[in-house]
Amino acid sequence: MSCSPVPTPSVTWSDPDRLRHFDVWFQSLCTREGLRPDSLRLASADASFRRYLRVDTEGGDSRIIMDAPPEKENCEPFVRVAGLMREAGLRVPEVLDWERTQGFMLLSDLGQDTLMARLDPDNATANLPRYLQAVDALLAWQQASKPGVLPPYDEALLRRELQLFPDWYLARHRQLKVEGKRAETLGRTFDIIVARNLAAPQVYVHRDFMPRNLMIPAVAGGTPAQQLGVLDFQDAVYGPVTYDVASLMRDAFLSWEEDFVIDITVRYWEKARKAGLMDFEDWHSDFGAFYRAVEWMGLQRHLKVAGIFARLTLRDGKPKYLADTPRFIGYIRTTAHRYRELAPLLRLIDEVEGLQGASGFAFGRV
Repeated sequence: MSCSPVPTPSVTWSDPDRLRHFDVWFQSLCTREGLRPDSLRLASADASFRRYLRVDTEGGDSRIIMDAPPEKENCEPFVRVAGLMREAGLRVPEVLDWERTQGFMLLSDLGQDTLMARLDPDNATANLPRYLQAVDALLAWQQASKPGVLPPYDEALLRRELQLFPDWYLARHRQLKVEGKRAETLGRTFDIIVARNLAAPQVYVHRDFMPRNLMIPAVAGGTPAQQLGVLDFQDAVYGPVTYDVASLMRDAFLSWEEDFVIDITVRYWEKARKAGLMDFEDWHSDFGAFYRAVEWMGLQRHLKVAGIFARLTLRDGKPKYLADTPRFIGYIRTTAHRYRELAPLLRLIDEVEGLQGASGFAFGRV
């Protein structure tokens, strides 16, 4: 059998030179790894310039190929963080081969069954066991944390991310001038957000810990394995302990009622304080104090992601992401409604969106 990949409609190449380099690399692996070139197909693409292909093996399982053009994507963080996660006991793809020069990587396949695909959006409580699996994976990752290993989630990075909101969502998407009172409101709000989040204890942060990036691998007989797989971790940093649980429960593509969000967050908090991760101010004894910190961290993420989704549409030609922006605007408004310090931000968002004030709990208003 020829080891040259068989062209398929789902796997196209805009650069003939890159296709040539891929063919050379693929053929070098074909016999050694028992790959079936006729099975090559698109597995997924993400918000970056990476894409993932899937190929079957002669043994009946499959492998994943990462296609990451080196001039646009750096694979070294992926390999480094994968090693850290594996040391922490997490289930992550194994790097089987890495063509550094061209940015091709052969990985073990954690399967096609994402946590997102297994969730029942109409019955929150039915999803409790799966979310507890996610909490356990998150805690294992956080408990392995060491300073000085991953890049810091410092003030500069927090502010660069926040700036995506005025630069891309307001100025480019909404075509508004960000100056005068509007700029002053954002400046003061960003100062508060950054200060609140920098005060939190620091751990390893996945930065996109959500159901679409958590996998449910199958074991022999098709029975789901207990341990979730983790993907899309290459942007991991060392930062606020509140970030990943905020990302998990205030998802980019799925929203839950607040009682379920609080339920899972409480369960995370109870385990985290037993692990010594809540030894900060009164967090160990006061869930409300911790939950408020999660909300402030979530607010930073929501503003950032609204900007990123606008940029993906306007710069990168990926309009599907902007369709989920209203979800993030809703998260922003709900949080802003709860705290006196965020009243100016709420007025700004309502002006931009043409909406009325949100309802909800009112931490800090009494």
